[in-house]
Amino acid sequence: MTFPIAFEHEKSDLIIPALAPFYERVAQPMAWSLFRLAVGGMLVVEGWPKIMAPFAQVGFVENLGFYPGWVWSPLLAIMQVFGGALIALGLFTRPAALANAVMLAITLAFHVAHPYWDAVLTQAGIDALKAGSDLFTPNGVLRLADGGTKFLHQVQEKAEQNSLFWTGGAFLFAAFGGGYLSLDRLLVRKQF
Repeated sequence: MTFPIAFEHEKSDLIIPALAPFYERVAQPMAWSLFRLAVGGMLVVEGWPKIMAPFAQVGFVENLGFYPGWVWSPLLAIMQVFGGALIALGLFTRPAALANAVMLAITLAFHVAHPYWDAVLTQAGIDALKAGSDLFTPNGVLRLADGGTKFLHQVQEKAEQNSLFWTGGAFLFAAFGGGYLSLDRLLVRKQF
């Protein structure tokens, strides 16, 4: 059984067939490279605070079941920063993306299993809001009129959507590699 190659198309399938060379030589490589830079860059940005404090995630990773936390916390930081840089450069793209995709899938599962409102929304905060505390701006009071429930549901939704997006992106690079404009292709001439 053979599978079709991803992103391959027939010239006759295009609305404007004359644009086929542009799509193949410019649009597709650039889009793939920009998306690779976004996924890798996001991992570097998100991992940088973890590199600065490599043991800060010990409790978190142990809460996820990864023991000992003093090993996994720095490993998480290294994987995000250096793996993200490798993805952005398109060097050893597939192994770096696979490791990060698995980590991001675990993050997605965590966001689904541990909603923010359980950790953030307290009765004391709701009481302060209802009492008209000067801790909140007028706009904040309007947005949190229901005690913050709707706002925290929106935050939760964004966390799940972002995790899903970045997980999917990392899995794409694990499956298809760095693409035409990658160091993998330049240095090795084939995908890992």
